[in-house]
Amino acid sequence: MKKLFTLLVLLVLAPPSFAAFEEGVQYQKIATPQPTTSDDKIEVLEMFWYGCPHCYHLEPILNAWRKHLPEDVAFVRIPAVLGPSWELLARAYYTAQALGVLDKIHEPLFDHIHKERKAIRNVADLKAFFEQQGVSGEDFDKTYKSFAVVMDTNRAREAHERYGVTGVPTLIVDGKYRTSASLAGGNEKMLEVVDYLVAKERKARAQASKAAQ
Repeated sequence: MKKLFTLLVLLVLAPPSFAAFEEGVQYQKIATPQPTTSDDKIEVLEMFWYGCPHCYHLEPILNAWRKHLPEDVAFVRIPAVLGPSWELLARAYYTAQALGVLDKIHEPLFDHIHKERKAIRNVADLKAFFEQQGVSGEDFDKTYKSFAVVMDTNRAREAHERYGVTGVPTLIVDGKYRTSASLAGGNEKMLEVVDYLVAKERKARAQASKAAQ
């Protein structure tokens, strides 16, 4: 009876379930760690595609999670280009970013494709969508064809290879670890894994800083 009581106490005092997350199971280590763009903050990077229904369903969950980000964490996005047909919507993201209208384009474009079920098949469709959001056709044409947007899209095309990404959505933590809903066991679980990896990286940084003193 005493042994049973001790076991129950240990179960009650056990750490949260995310402590059981394992490399190679709920997340994977990136073979070659990648540089981040978030200065000294811990970077959480989402690779997504506007045409992906899983990315669409993740969006509200991700937005709610982002509202509670610690000050030492930065969130960034890269539109995935896993094939030639993905390039159009990747350029949509960078065009909106360059025009400073990402807040007017990002979620409405997801809704346009998945909620309203209207396809974006070509540049003309994309231009019409941007015009519906208040962007002039001239500004769209100039920006969509700009050197900066083309270069950003080329970098996005290369990114999935550097991060070892084969599907979306995928979340990358500080250029070192990646996880996905399929690995973690669902969208909510994926964000629990990200929280775990952020804490892991925070601890590693603190230990490195202490050792350097």
